[in-house]
Amino acid sequence: MSTALEKGVFLIATPSLRDPNFRQTVILLCEHGHEGALGVVINRPTEINITEVLPQIPIIEGQRHHVFTGGPVQKNSLLILYRVPEEPSDTHHVVDGVYLGGNVQTLERILEQPSNNEAFRAFMGYSGWAPGQLENEMQTGSWLTLPADPTWVFEKDPAVLWGEIIQSLDESYKIYIDMPVDPTLN
Repeated sequence: MSTALEKGVFLIATPSLRDPNFRQTVILLCEHGHEGALGVVINRPTEINITEVLPQIPIIEGQRHHVFTGGPVQKNSLLILYRVPEEPSDTHHVVDGVYLGGNVQTLERILEQPSNNEAFRAFMGYSGWAPGQLENEMQTGSWLTLPADPTWVFEKDPAVLWGEIIQSLDESYKIYIDMPVDPTLN
């Protein structure tokens, strides 16, 4: 099964993808077009708390939200994914109720007055591809695709997400589920 490359699709790293930036990752593709592609890795939380990244926002103090590694590009830039019923300003639509941007007012409102199913995830950096680069990686078997599910982004345990998805796509990948991200460390 293969889903067309477009925003709102998950890119799932195949077990053969050895690049340490992308090994065993699930990426939400947020943009795809003639200028290239942009996405964020949704299954690599860091130990960094959002209060360390946005200390100037008082409502964030004391929050226990960890920042995720979005990818190897511009690691010092913060991107925020929001799951909200209406598109916030300064963001753009990714998939069903999910928007990407840096709108701090929306973040403050979600923390002050959260509504049902509203959530956010903060990412340092992003994953990017030049025009045609992602398509070439698809042809070499580096990625599998699947329509994105917002609940997987905001509710699933990131530690097991890659394994669950990869096994659901192809039962023969089951042997890779418990493989460490970096096998040389074991």
